[in-house]
This record gives sequence, C-alpha cells and structure tokens, in this order.
Amino acid sequence: MAVSPEITRFAPSPTGLLHLGHARAALLAEAAARRGGGRFLLRIEDIDTRRCAAAHVAAIARDLGWLGVVWDGAVRVQSAHFDEYAAVLATLRARGLIYPCFCTRGDIAAAAAAPHAGPGGAGRDPYGAPLYPGTCRTRRDAAGLLAAAVAHAWRLDMARALAVAGPDLFYEELAMGRVACAPARFGDVVLGRKDCPASYHLCVTHDDARQGVTLVTRGEDLRAATDIHVVLQALMDWPRPRYAHHGLVTDARGKRLAKRDRAATLAGLRAAGVSAEAVRAMAMAGVGL
Repeated sequence: MAVSPEITRFAPSPTGLLHLGHARAALLAEAAARRGGGRFLLRIEDIDTRRCAAAHVAAIARDLGWLGVVWDGAVRVQSAHFDEYAAVLATLRARGLIYPCFCTRGDIAAAAAAPHAGPGGAGRDPYGAPLYPGTCRTRRDAAGLLAAAVAHAWRLDMARALAVAGPDLFYEELAMGRVACAPARFGDVVLGRKDCPASYHLCVTHDDARQGVTLVTRGEDLRAATDIHVVLQALMDWPRPRYAHHGLVTDARGKRLAKRDRAATLAGLRAAGVSAEAVRAMAMAGVGL
C-alpha cells in the first residue's frame, strides 16, 4: 500500500544545546516525511527572547547537519512573526474569547494555596501547574486598549471557547485512532504575556496551519497539550493535523532527558568521539547516557 506524503516538522527552542531527545524527535519527524515522499520542515521556536540565543540557533543547524538530518525549504523563525500572532490574539479578543489578566504568578500561587480553595487547593492542570481561579474573568475592557497596556497576560476564556468550538473535540493519533479531548482540565490558559507576546500553544498551532503541517510528531510529554491546540484549531478554523506522540529518551534511572538537568548534548558526544551513526542508533532506541 502506498504511503501518503506528509508534511512534518522539528521545532526546537534555542534555549540550550540539543541532546539525544531532540535527535530522536528530529529523526522520527524526518523519517515520517521521507517515507511517502513528503516534506520535512525546521522551525525555530524562539518566542521567549530572553532565554533564546542566536548561538544556539547556529548550534541546532550544526548538530542536525552532523546527524545527517536535512530539512526542506527555509527555516521559519517564530520571533520574526510576532505580528501574525498578535493578529490572532486581536481576532480572539474581538470575539470575546480572551480576556486581560492582571494577576501575577505569585497571586495565582497564593490563591491555589488559600484555605478556602479546599483540601486540594484550586486544582492543577495535567502538568502540575495551579489552575487559574478566574479572578480577572469578569474584568473585561470592551475596547481592550487600556487592558492591553497594563495586563500581565491574555487568557483564553475556556468556557466560552468550548461553547463556540463545540463539545465533540478530538484528534487523530496514528497508533490509536480518534482521541477525545478534555481541554477544560487546563482552565483559562495564557495565550500571550507582557514579557512574551504569544504563548507556545498559540504559536505552534498557528504555525502548523500556516506551514501546512499534516502530521505532528512530538514527544509523549506534549500529548496533554494537544487538547488546547485542538480548541484553538476549532476557534480559528485551522486545519487539524494528525498526531504521533512518541516515547522519550531516558537516562539510566528512567528519567527523561532535559536541558535543565544538563543532559549530554550532541555537541558533547561529538567532541568525545561518538559517531553520528551511534548517536542516531541511541536516539532511535530511546537510550540515554
């Protein structure tokens, strides 16, 4: 049976050097595209301009080249498209689907820990973050101008969003078929901040639609976030790609590799004399160091 061509992408954030987990993600995405004669794209997700560095962008290209990963077309750099993300936020604001939030992270943490929040606090989302208690949900500014100037963030009104998007939200997972979404468990998620004009959730769904991505291959740790992305796709009438969430590379203790834990980098392995072929094999096997 012929395999349909897919458009896939690898979208790292240049906040550090790539490790084996990134290599696995890139290799799997490229392989999925090449199987059917599709296209493999490289995207640099650098919306957090405080933490991202040009040196890491150059290192990403160098590491991928060493691994033998080849992408098609120009690299999309998110920081060059803040105007596009602002337009999406403006559309959602005009439709009454987002609202300005004036609460700091400290305010939210305090609300979650308050005694009146109950034994379990205000609740937590699938990633363990405190759910937003809705403090600013009723503080809507019709024009949005003053609010935009002083608000810490713009939040999606999840209840309104689900009323518009409809109750039957799902995505297609290659290995599982239809997967039902439960985005309400995330509460009113942030789609833009003062210090970061657009959130990961907004940018990634916008860019997948903008670039015509048909198959999103990414780590199992991002599966839960897909629920939020499906809501945004429904609200903005963006095409919904299929998904393939793969297992993560882990260390000897079974913990997934992460930049913050100083996981062995591809550059470090290369400098130590490990061959690209060996790194590819370890990455595809999900074995870390």
